[in-house]
Amino acid sequence: MIPIKDDAPRYSTPYVNYFLIVLNTLVFLFEVMLSPHSRVLFLDAFGFTPANLTSLLQGHPRVVPEAALLPILTSMFLHASWLHLIGNMWFLYIFGDNIEDYLGHFRYLAFYLLCGVFATCLQVVFTPNSTISGVGASGAIAGVMGAYFLLFPSARVLTVVPIFFFFFFWIPAWVLLGYWFVIQFLSGAATSIAPNSQMTGGVAFWAHVGGFAAGIALIKLLPHRQRRFRYDSW
Repeated sequence: MIPIKDDAPRYSTPYVNYFLIVLNTLVFLFEVMLSPHSRVLFLDAFGFTPANLTSLLQGHPRVVPEAALLPILTSMFLHASWLHLIGNMWFLYIFGDNIEDYLGHFRYLAFYLLCGVFATCLQVVFTPNSTISGVGASGAIAGVMGAYFLLFPSARVLTVVPIFFFFFFWIPAWVLLGYWFVIQFLSGAATSIAPNSQMTGGVAFWAHVGGFAAGIALIKLLPHRQRRFRYDSW
């Protein structure tokens, strides 16, 4: 199912959401301008590798702390392909504006980054020895989706459902996002029991699960913005 737009109103301009979309796009444009070899080195250096963090936590003397920790942040702004980028930014565009409207600009940015960090941490829990560099904003965006699931469950989302042909339906947000979360959880469970799952590339399903759960938890902890209401004189 592919969301097209939602009907949840917002009352402010989502400057941070726009900034995140532009920043991710500019970083990807920089990636594609690199030679194939340089791009591999770039993604290896700034993508997140679970085994590096695991080695650091175990006190391995050869692991540089910055090399293990900095990619937790930088990997959120890297993408593997145009399809990867467009899919992530589209979901962020649809659901992120309402969360920024609810939290305010600064808190939304902090929320977004924290969701990405928690998403990465859960991925490490399930794939601690993986040597595959993970990239993408999916974990942070999953947090945005988790918050939307909690705050706007009754909002309707115009969704494309490909069943032989393309059908358009207005689906409640809790159905669409709940379905997405269940698929991520089941896919993560399936990859966890698959042989050699930590040594091959693929989708970081547990990062999606972790981000979604973090979004639900954080949106309940962070204070929402204080709105200023305007009154007309009669």
